[in-house]
Order: sequence, then structure tokens, then C-alpha cells
Amino acid sequence: MKILVVNAGSSSLKYQLFDTADYTVLAKGICERIGDAVGILDHKNLLKATRTKESMVIPTHTDAIRLVIKTLTDPELGVISDMGEIGAVGHRIVHGGYYFSESVLVTEEVIAKLEQCYDFAPLHTGAHLQAIYGCREVMPDVPGVLVFDTAFHQTMPPEAYMYGLSYDMYRDYHIRRYGAHGTSHRYVSGEMIKLMGGKAEGTKIVTCHIGNGSSISAVKDGKILDTSMGFTPLAGVLMGTRCGDIDPAIVPYIMKKKGFTPDEVDKYMNKQCGYIGLTEGYSSDSRDLEDVIAEGPSNPRYEQCKLAVDMLKHQIKKFIGGYAAIMNGLDAVVFTAGLGENNPRLRWIVCEDMEYYGIKLDPAQNLKAFRQPDIIKISAPDSKVLVYVIPTDEEKVICMDTERLAGAKA
Repeated sequence: MKILVVNAGSSSLKYQLFDTADYTVLAKGICERIGDAVGILDHKNLLKATRTKESMVIPTHTDAIRLVIKTLTDPELGVISDMGEIGAVGHRIVHGGYYFSESVLVTEEVIAKLEQCYDFAPLHTGAHLQAIYGCREVMPDVPGVLVFDTAFHQTMPPEAYMYGLSYDMYRDYHIRRYGAHGTSHRYVSGEMIKLMGGKAEGTKIVTCHIGNGSSISAVKDGKILDTSMGFTPLAGVLMGTRCGDIDPAIVPYIMKKKGFTPDEVDKYMNKQCGYIGLTEGYSSDSRDLEDVIAEGPSNPRYEQCKLAVDMLKHQIKKFIGGYAAIMNGLDAVVFTAGLGENNPRLRWIVCEDMEYYGIKLDPAQNLKAFRQPDIIKISAPDSKVLVYVIPTDEEKVICMDTERLAGAKA
């Protein structure tokens, strides 16, 4: 079966076409600037090792879906002869609210429930819905599957997902911890369990998805016990442009001082804080900060950049230690995503001075894992806790769930 995996953003649509015979990716790409005067299609044919980038008008997500199908079936650019070769479409969905605890086939009832989740992630959910509508219009007979980033976190106990607000906030408005990056945490924890023998029961793993957006999860017996992101992806550790956890009283204080509206303070905390805020607009990219740190104190940005990275290191350590406490032990720590996979210095400073937990890195292995696509063990031979870099593959998870559900339907 060939499965199209779609990840729709507010003005973009990423896609990958899988062959489930061996889960190879035949083609991948992105439609950008949807709705703008000029859009962009960036398409890669992985069978021919070619890449095509074109500018064109892409008015809507439905038009983007049409463009993707046209490109995939193009005699020169494509990898399939016609749309009929696509057996199913898998959609990445950021937020399933309290409705969805597992992946589901697309039905009218499911779409209606997803529409009820709009307020939880308006920028994301609106785009997801547009992509779903577009696929149903362009490919009406092809089954669709929704795979939710929040679903893997639904195993959290109430003491982990509830907030200390009045109970009516949970009952009437469903305010609770939902988490994010669940598809990534699910994938890398599953791979770690395989490395530990394949039996989930009895395992205690901390998964660190560290990128421009970051979240950390406690995975016990193969299930989420707690996670750092909360009601929205703003919570948890410091990120590229997000502040992470703060005293909630700071929010009205800032609003009064700056005269911000609720929407303005929300934008401030999500877009103008974290790395970009602490470096006073210099960069939200870890690589830029690491370059400055490598130059040393002679660089005028050194103190700010080092502070930002040290803050992230400090916070990740706290989550690892706290999660080891609630799991009553720790077998493995996994690093994944952009920074987790590609920033050896961050991994090193997170794991140093963690002897109490039995964590010890192998310096050579840690450096070897820099920009490698492979799973690499970076803990020392005498480390009591395993430490691995496992590249995440959320699209493969979406593909496999889609194959399972769409195949069952067929």
C-alpha cells in the first residue's frame, strides 16, 4: 500500500509518500506560502534523487492537495502513475483535546469532534481541517486517518494532568495538561524499549524532544506518566521563542506594564521569549548561540547566549530528576529532535554532574552522534543509565497507524 502523510500548517502543507512494503519514503516535499500572492512547491523525488522547486499561486489547502497529487503523478517529477495508487492519507493533528486518545479513521462524526478542538490550537487545527476537507474533495474515495500529537499523553493519571484551578475550569472548559510531540515521544520510547529487549513492562524512560519547540516525557511501562508541555505547547522548558514555565502572576503584571491585550501577551510569550528574547532578538537558533559561546567572552553576546543555553540545561536536568522520582527509577534517557539529535554540547552539559542517577556519557560517542541519521548509544560502558540519541520519525508512526486503520477498513 502507498500512503500519503500530510502535515498541514497555517500557510504550509508538508507531505511524504510511503510504500508500506518496507516503509520507504518515495517522495516528500512542502507547499509553502499558501494563500499568499506567490507560493512555493519544494518537491523531492527520492527514487530519482531529484529536487524541484517552483513558484506559483497556491490559494488554499485544497489547491495544495491538488498540486501534490499532480506532482506525485507527473511523468517526470512523480513516483506513481495515477492517484489510484494512493491507498490512504494520514494526517498529523496537533491537538485532539479530550475527545481523542488514539488514532481514528476520518468520518463526519470525527470531523465534528475535531472542530470542537479548534480553540485548543486555532492556528494548527484550522489548517488541519482545511487539509482534511481538501483531501476529501480531491480524493473522496480514499480513506483518511487522523494521528494526534496529544493522544499518547492520554495515559497520564489525574494527578499529572490536572491543574490546581477550581474544578469547574476542568469540567466546563476542559482545562488540563494535554502535552505535545506525543507522536515523537511514542516513536523514540518504542525504539528504546526495543533496544532494551522489547518488553515495555518494567521500563522507566525519559524522552527529551528538544528542538525549537521542546518537551520532555516520563514513559513508564511504555506509557506516558507525565510530560512537560501543558494545556498548550507554551509550557515546559525554555524554547526558541517560547518562555516555558513561568509564575502565572507574571502574565497580568506584564499586561498592566505593557498595556498588552490577551492576544498580545499570548503572542509575546510564544514568539518573543525563549532564546530570541533572552538574547534581545539575536537568534532563536541553538546553532547561532553555540557559535557565540564557542568564541568565548570576547564576543559581546557571549553572556546572554550562555545564559540562555544554561537555563535550558538546568531545566532539562530538573525534569529528568523529577521524572526519575515519580517513576521510582531510571533506565534510559533518550535525546531526539533538532537540538537533541544535533547538539552534542547541550547533551553533554545536561548529562554531566548526574552521577547520582548513574548517568555517564562517552565523550567520543556523544560527538559521533552529531548530525547522524542513525540510533547511537552515547552513554559510557559503566553508566548505570542508558543514554541514546534516537532520530525521531513521526511520519513513519502516522504511516503505520494509517496502514493499520485503513487496512482494517478495507
